[in-house]
Amino acid sequence: MIEVRDVVHRYAGQSGHALSGVNLHVREGSLFGLLGPNGSGKTTLISILTGILRANEGHVVVGGLGMPARAREVQRFISLVPQENAFYPTLSIAENLKFFASVQHIPVEVRPARVEEALHITGLSNATGIRANRLSGGMKRRLSIALGLLNHPRLLFLDEPTVGIDPQSRQFLLDAIKGINARGTTVVYCSHYMEEVEYLCDEVAILDNGRVLKQGLLATLLDESRVIATDRPVRQAGLQELFFQLTKRELRDA
Repeated sequence: MIEVRDVVHRYAGQSGHALSGVNLHVREGSLFGLLGPNGSGKTTLISILTGILRANEGHVVVGGLGMPARAREVQRFISLVPQENAFYPTLSIAENLKFFASVQHIPVEVRPARVEEALHITGLSNATGIRANRLSGGMKRRLSIALGLLNHPRLLFLDEPTVGIDPQSRQFLLDAIKGINARGTTVVYCSHYMEEVEYLCDEVAILDNGRVLKQGLLATLLDESRVIATDRPVRQAGLQELFFQLTKRELRDA
């Protein structure tokens, strides 16, 4: 679904590179975890994959189509749910969904079914008349994901979808994401919560300082990163321990 080879990107006016020779492979149908500390290059990479940015160097193919030359075609079958909610606060849930269905040029005859399906998947069917600015944090995130499902994306990018929500809403979202993937949608999941990625993802990539440090099947990477201590048996490291092994433990402010 995604092939990235030797991608380099540097922002104008900055001396360093945001991305330095990134290589990445995401299988179609996978639930892929993209991890990295603040400033690692995740946002830049996602922006390139979704056609928001043009890489300075390298090759990017999404769904068999070369980027950025065919970005408009790619954008028809992908969806990005950003960390910040992006809907109209004074419109109801139903009004937001209907408005964005029209903006996305979804055919009029299928819009009602698409809206109903998105409501069902995200558990919002009984709250359609509530204005967005009166929703809880968890319901706002569910609305954001519902908006991202309207175009039946083959590829869905989720950026920190569970930040700031209660445990019940968080678990509902995680299970909903599993269900979305089970229906055939490839999901790229960006999160700082390692336990979420372990729960959801079959493959991961760890990005830092603009480079992919590790990529592969989650189970394989964890098996390779066993922690050995002289006074206890070998134990398998969790994803958080692997993350710290690769990126170190220094605080990141940006």
